[in-house]
Amino acid sequence: MMSPGIPSIDPRGAATATDPTGAIDDAARPLIVDVREGDEFARERIAGVVLVPLSQFRDRHAELPKNRPLLMICQAGSRSSSATMFLLQNGWTDVRNVTGGMDGWAAAGLPVRTGPPDPGEGELPA
Repeated sequence: MMSPGIPSIDPRGAATATDPTGAIDDAARPLIVDVREGDEFARERIAGVVLVPLSQFRDRHAELPKNRPLLMICQAGSRSSSATMFLLQNGWTDVRNVTGGMDGWAAAGLPVRTGPPDPGEGELPA
């Protein structure tokens, strides 16, 4: 269940917005930020996401770009909802929570990666 006032996007909308084959150039394309922990990320993740675990979020949030839309995701939507509000309260202006998180993503039949992450997977793009 979403808290009122938290900007959100459904999993299909997030997948469409971040599709690298779309018309939007890379610099303007939304970036999905996964706030789950590393073990959760290793089990199942979306290709191309950035991993900033909620346990490290206060220390690392400044690494996230302010000039690009951010789509926050966790397992079910609660942790990413908190991260969304934190960013909005700290100067980010274009941040949305992916409703239902990874559970909603999988339920929508959207693609996921599993197994150990490749070197560099989950890191911010240069």
